[in-house]
Amino acid sequence: MKQLFHSMEEAEEWFYSRFGKDKTFDATVRSVHLWGMPVLLLYINGLVDGATITTLLTEMQANTTRPEEEGDGADQFLSFFPYHAVSDIQDADELLTAILSGQAAFVTPEGYAFTIDIRNYPGRQPDEPDNEKVVRGPRDGFTENLIQNTALIRRRLRTEDLRFEMHKVTLNGKTDIAITYMQGAANEGNLDYIRKRLDEIEHDGLTMTDKSLEEFLFKQRFHPMPFVRFTERPDICAAHLLEGHIAIIVDTSPSVILVPATMFHHLQHAEEYRQAPLIGTVVRLIRLTGWILSLTILPFWYLVATKQQYLPDFLSYIGPKDIGEIPLFVQLLFADIGIEVLRMAAIHTPTPMSTAMGLVAAIVIGQVAIDVGLFTPEVVLYVAVSAIFTFAIPSYELSLTTKIFRICILLATALFGAAGFFLSIAVLFYYLCTLHPMRVPYLWPLVPFFPRAMVRVLIRFPMTMDVPRPYITDSPNRDRVS
Repeated sequence: MKQLFHSMEEAEEWFYSRFGKDKTFDATVRSVHLWGMPVLLLYINGLVDGATITTLLTEMQANTTRPEEEGDGADQFLSFFPYHAVSDIQDADELLTAILSGQAAFVTPEGYAFTIDIRNYPGRQPDEPDNEKVVRGPRDGFTENLIQNTALIRRRLRTEDLRFEMHKVTLNGKTDIAITYMQGAANEGNLDYIRKRLDEIEHDGLTMTDKSLEEFLFKQRFHPMPFVRFTERPDICAAHLLEGHIAIIVDTSPSVILVPATMFHHLQHAEEYRQAPLIGTVVRLIRLTGWILSLTILPFWYLVATKQQYLPDFLSYIGPKDIGEIPLFVQLLFADIGIEVLRMAAIHTPTPMSTAMGLVAAIVIGQVAIDVGLFTPEVVLYVAVSAIFTFAIPSYELSLTTKIFRICILLATALFGAAGFFLSIAVLFYYLCTLHPMRVPYLWPLVPFFPRAMVRVLIRFPMTMDVPRPYITDSPNRDRVS
């Protein structure tokens, strides 16, 4: 061990120089006795487990035999400490970080310091995530506690190849981040890329945790597409780790980042693997079709409603007979934005009032808007259908992006007609083709086209079939049977 201070008094002065004396109530300094020897105890009240530290102090104060008498030096002192997670400290900055992380520090009369990990962060128990519910399957989900999250993954992958590589980033936040991967399955180049990006972060804190980290890792800027997949389910995380993906766990966040990810990862759901392969395939195809329709059905209906010459005779009923005083484009735009406002209002409305708000929105606003001529019935119908398709998208980030692109396509269609509709879709497709987060094509395996991989995207194969690890993970061992 390294001697940090010349005495306990110097350690106490150092502690007060960092936190101030009587300036913050949770920075606690106590003089206690271990085996009859005076020791300085330093910790942050609220981050330590009070019951555990009380039990330890009671046991050690009952025994007055000093460990130094039976050994030599501070190393012998540590070997007698009756706790499993004890670490010696090599410098003052390391000691300060440990205290701020929730560990309790002891400073001996000779100036040696060591910490015990008795962190007890405020939090909740694992429960099912609201965004990734399944009919069958486990009901546990990630929490805001990093240690709990690593345990949930370790419970599913009981192998020595599972790695949790700890990093601490930002100047003031000193956020704990665990890079999680399977040794031998994850690509070392991808791991080095993430490590390098973490080392390059120069910021005071990641208060928005995982989302802030995504922007630092991939320099997202104003790109609307999500470059990573977020999940709150440990089973989904474990499945991706076995495929060679890398998970990034951020302390205080219940969402885990999965990389590398393509757009098709945002259209997958755990429910597909909780049903028979045929049923899972049908559900997957319906979801993919729903995403395409959520993007195009509203501008396409506007196109055929305003350009009746494009419709065959048997579809002549499509389109309003009387548009009214307000242009059809304005009706669609206001109705689509109104649905988004209602969604935000539902999030911010207390639960007991949300049902009443939904009734007011559906019955009063919707029906009255039709009666007074603000909206035509078909506008309300197709906006509602488009919204339902959007809600079927598993990824919340992709659903928001889809709404933005839908408005852009609708605007291009209103300005340039059929040419604007098809040209805007072509521009969107080209934009998606240009994205390469972590050097992975965003539309893989569609662009570049990999027929076998594309079939696996569309079809949920039985688990008994030998399906290799995805090509995009660039795993050193693609064979999953070893």
